[in-house]
Amino acid sequence: MERHVIRPPPICPPPDRLPLADGRNHIAPREAWLAIFSHLSHRELCVCMRVCRTWNRWCCDKRLWTHINLKRCKSITPLMLSGIIRRQPITLDLSWTNISKKQLSWLINRLPGLRVLLLSGCSWVAVSALCTSSCPLLRTLDLQWVEGLKDPQMRDLLSLPTDNRPGQMDTRSKLRNVTDLRLAGLDITDSSLRLIIKNMPLLSHLDLSYCNHINDQSVNLLTAAGTTTRDSLTDVNLSVCNRVTDQSLSYFKRCGSICHIDLRFCKQVSRQACERFIAEMSVIVPFQLQEDKLLQKLHSTP
Repeated sequence: MERHVIRPPPICPPPDRLPLADGRNHIAPREAWLAIFSHLSHRELCVCMRVCRTWNRWCCDKRLWTHINLKRCKSITPLMLSGIIRRQPITLDLSWTNISKKQLSWLINRLPGLRVLLLSGCSWVAVSALCTSSCPLLRTLDLQWVEGLKDPQMRDLLSLPTDNRPGQMDTRSKLRNVTDLRLAGLDITDSSLRLIIKNMPLLSHLDLSYCNHINDQSVNLLTAAGTTTRDSLTDVNLSVCNRVTDQSLSYFKRCGSICHIDLRFCKQVSRQACERFIAEMSVIVPFQLQEDKLLQKLHSTP
């Protein structure tokens, strides 16, 4: 017996006019109402959704919900998940929540336009939902302080998906478009950095603060000849990486696009080395010390 996929009927588009009690339509079209709704907070939009069926649909327009923040929400309910899918956000903050792997899998399968996903403080069990071919093409991924995320888990995350559907020929990493990766507080080593270099060719912002195994060799690896990160990195955060020393600054000179280097609270990095870096780079790119051991490229004024 043949099996066929049964798809639900398409959802009717929202009405363009607001029906009034006398049977006529309000003079203002939907786009005019959306322009007004765009000035409201999400809490206020939820109040408006209770007014009538038409407003309920209009207030769920995805243009009004590009960013959804559930940070530190004590419980992620099925109703919340359905609401997220209905709104189709570009940015979703689930940091420090108890979201489960099943819930996150359900979400990412239904959010093809998601580009920014913040999961700091979640468990690796939940984050492992990203190890599938259905993971959207994220641009920003925040995995700071994820419990249980070490080198083996990073390898699983960056490996090629093994669950490709029939007809899917693309075997590249689903995280290949990531430009901003936040890994603060993780117990990872150079093994993970090699995978990041290999699978994230567009990476420009990298946060490795509070990573105890990161050292000078790690910076040497990121800036070595032939690596994509040597040219793509613009912003690197190594604050409170106590194995990083003055030597790392000499490696950063190789980076053609570097604009921001955060070495604050690195015990083995001296202010003198930072000042020497600024002096030696001044011929090519002017830098300044914004704070102690916080190096920032000076932008030339037209």
